[in-house]
Amino acid sequence: MSDAAQPTVAEVRAAVEAVKAALDRHLDAVENRTGEDDPAVHRAFEALASAAEAYDELLYDTYDEVTPFEVPIGDTLPDYSGPGEPGAISVLIRRDYTVADPQRLTRQAERVSESAADESGGGIGAAVGALFGEFEPDEIAERHKEFGLEEGDSTLWVTAAQPAEPGEWLAAPFDQADPRLLLCRFDVSAVYDDEADADRLDRMA
Repeated sequence: MSDAAQPTVAEVRAAVEAVKAALDRHLDAVENRTGEDDPAVHRAFEALASAAEAYDELLYDTYDEVTPFEVPIGDTLPDYSGPGEPGAISVLIRRDYTVADPQRLTRQAERVSESAADESGGGIGAAVGALFGEFEPDEIAERHKEFGLEEGDSTLWVTAAQPAEPGEWLAAPFDQADPRLLLCRFDVSAVYDDEADADRLDRMA
């Protein structure tokens, strides 16, 4: 952060006061909860998480110090509100890749499709289309390095769904990514690998 944007001591003080107030509101909501899934408790939790994150950032920017606690924010999901016995499920998968080696990607595509070499001079778009047209996504995930790709984050959601007629949702296939219908979720990210490495180092210290 530049000197011009450096937080002031007053801003840090204001941020810690906001955390104190958020703590009080959270405790009040918990003490007066109307049920196990009281939305007031959820709102107070999110407000506390936001206040704590803001204070932590200002504290680090100003004093190069951090708080001793971590409050999850942005990753919380709403409570499941779908049917108890869903009549159908949707499997929603996202995998991100970085094109680490464009030449390898286009060469591999040219081996499986002549059109990849002809369209757009064998560009990335044509190469990607050729590879995903030839190989299943799971095979590309397993062999991504062969195709000049580098894995990024991936997630798989299994959600409750209503039985659909053939072609019914193809015009907008991802509108059903509703976290309120989530039955299970599996995430893969280098972030988790880094956290695991840090845990191992802590135990070795």
